[in-house]
Amino acid sequence: MKVIRTIRKMQGYSRRMQLKGRTIGFVPTMGALHEGHLSLIRKAKTENNCAVASIFVNPAQFGPKEDLHRYPRDFRRDASLLRREGVDALFYPQAKEMYPQGYCTFVEVEGLSRVLCGRSRPGHFRGVATVVTKLFNIVNPTRAYFGQKDAQQAAIIRRLAKDLNMPVRIKVSPIVREPAGLALSSRNVYLSKEGRRDALVLSEALRLAEGLVRKGVRDSGKIIRKMTQLVRAKKRVKIDYIFIVNLADLKPIGRIKGKALIAMAARIGSTRLIDNVIVR
Repeated sequence: MKVIRTIRKMQGYSRRMQLKGRTIGFVPTMGALHEGHLSLIRKAKTENNCAVASIFVNPAQFGPKEDLHRYPRDFRRDASLLRREGVDALFYPQAKEMYPQGYCTFVEVEGLSRVLCGRSRPGHFRGVATVVTKLFNIVNPTRAYFGQKDAQQAAIIRRLAKDLNMPVRIKVSPIVREPAGLALSSRNVYLSKEGRRDALVLSEALRLAEGLVRKGVRDSGKIIRKMTQLVRAKKRVKIDYIFIVNLADLKPIGRIKGKALIAMAARIGSTRLIDNVIVR
């Protein structure tokens, strides 16, 4: 596995692969890799001739009171995992490489960026859209892989690629969960033993919602009330939001008619977790 630290060298590597007729499957990450990330790597390996991953903890998507400086970092472990999966190249830039002195250009997907997590994390998705645009320009992938757990991010990146005519296919894979149901997340390492048990209520609430939909309940308000009641029984869990929205534009819907996204965020202590499910 080649470890590439500069934009110029990464662009050169991608050009060489394309001149050889190879397709590039790209998995952008912030490190602290888990099985969810590795499942995306395997898909990129299966569907392309060349698999590229990136590790970059993007400062532009963290708010002033968020966890940028304590975000889990273990490059040696992450690189070892990527080598084991057969990744061809790892792009590992530093912040000054991605945002040199005088940097002043940002990308924002309006509307989609200001709902759900965007309500409590202003500027977060501007940072996401900016870094993804930069990474696509640097790696020039044929296909890029994201997880459904970050459903809002996936919707924003799809819109971004479409609106800016980017020649990349966006692939979104299902959520990977622990056996008990907790969605895998790099931030799970922050949870105490008790917090991890409490965090299971997110997936429990989503399973409750799925069950209600299967029974014919279509009223979003009723489903959200039932979910809220279940989550609030865990005193240490504080709900940020529970919404039922249209899958494409993330606008709230009063009644479920076709595909819908049930999305939620909550805090367990100082740790903020998100989860979701798609229902029909």
